[in-house]
Amino acid sequence: MKREQLNTEGASQSEASIDLYWLPLGAGGRSVRLNGRVFEAVVARLGKRPTCELYHSALEVSVPEGRYVIEMAPIRDGNGAARGVTAEGPVGSRWARSLRIFRYEIRRWRDGVIPDVNEAVESPLRLTEDPFLAQGVLDLVPHVPTPVWGRDELHAGEMWNSNSLISWLIARSGLDSDSIHPPAGGRAPGWDAGLVVARRAAHRNPRARLQRTASPQPPCGKAAVRLGAASDAAAQPARESEGDPTRRS
Repeated sequence: MKREQLNTEGASQSEASIDLYWLPLGAGGRSVRLNGRVFEAVVARLGKRPTCELYHSALEVSVPEGRYVIEMAPIRDGNGAARGVTAEGPVGSRWARSLRIFRYEIRRWRDGVIPDVNEAVESPLRLTEDPFLAQGVLDLVPHVPTPVWGRDELHAGEMWNSNSLISWLIARSGLDSDSIHPPAGGRAPGWDAGLVVARRAAHRNPRARLQRTASPQPPCGKAAVRLGAASDAAAQPARESEGDPTRRS
């Protein structure tokens, strides 16, 4: 595709971008925020460390064809196609997945919105303006693993959640996560799980080489992980669902 080619809104390919948003856990809702603070207080006490602010992450990706929001969220209603839902997964336990309240959805939502984006902290963080990496992230979304939310089904060392989705996409696309970390004094539970699972996929695919394994996320602040993925990884989406009994669509 030529650089001067325009999309339907007149934006050139050179205007492609990937932006990362950090939203305080439970933004816009007291119940989730309170539960998150209780969870963090317990985990911090067990880990003998200070408590941190908890963050949920989301991506906004722009390509010549349009702008997309990528996020994991509770299922709002049965009209997932309108939100660009590519997959669903169970919450807490597989036995209750027949109930909508116990399922999450993964969105690749064209012209979508990030709920409570006005409460985002140190955002947006521009990750790249490379149109090929931006398209690569969009192409990867349908291939994200969908294990049980809140559990460590994939044996990654911590629970799988919305942050795992975002870090998995970043690592698998070939983006360098060296400088990506939660806002100061914050923590993103599940972030390292996505990196660990992405590393496994890269090991199965010789064209996607992660040059360093994920290091544990520090207690508060920086999720210090150095990844040197080959830039062409975005062109080779990993199908985690193949041979993975935890995958359910």
